[in-house]
Amino acid sequence: MTLELELIAALQSQCPRVLPVVAPYSTPTPYVTWQHVGGRPLRYLDNSAADKRNAYIQVNVWADTSLQAITLARAIEDALCAWPGLIAVPQGETVDAYDEGDERKGTVQTFSVWGAR
Repeated sequence: MTLELELIAALQSQCPRVLPVVAPYSTPTPYVTWQHVGGRPLRYLDNSAADKRNAYIQVNVWADTSLQAITLARAIEDALCAWPGLIAVPQGETVDAYDEGDERKGTVQTFSVWGAR
């Protein structure tokens, strides 16, 4: 499976509602969104692509309370770091997030993720 498919499977092992980039306003909590925020391209000297990719992935966890969000974020960190199809390394601790539109609480954490092209 590709990096993205492995990522989604790992996230869904902790929360059934996983969406890329943004969730519709009516999405029930808790839910997780994720997005690419960069990465390190890997090319050989002949400019051919390697069979692996590196992506910096931002994982956003949204819940009704901050405690629910951080608890789920910790479970996601553990799942991503242990997932057999990925090599995931947190790039820092979680950062609190807040959605003014619906007053949901959240966390944001970025991972460096290696997986299949």
